[in-house]
Amino acid sequence: MQAVSFPQIMQILALTDEMEISREEVDIPLTPESPGVVRRLPNGKLEIVVDADMPFEEWLKGLAPTLHELMDEKDEGR
Repeated sequence: MQAVSFPQIMQILALTDEMEISREEVDIPLTPESPGVVRRLPNGKLEIVVDADMPFEEWLKGLAPTLHELMDEKDEGR
């Protein structure tokens, strides 16, 4: 994968919407990386970088648990 497509971004945002994560709190770079990463940035936003080497649908299935973990850390004040 060389670039994250608009439909893929919409799938990611649909997931974050379901989790009640504000779209303003999410940063999705258009360029995937190997490996992909989901992390909290110093400004508090969630950066979601798609994995370039993994099929998107497979990667997307693992996104929710990772986001839940990050949100739990935020709630616990870590």
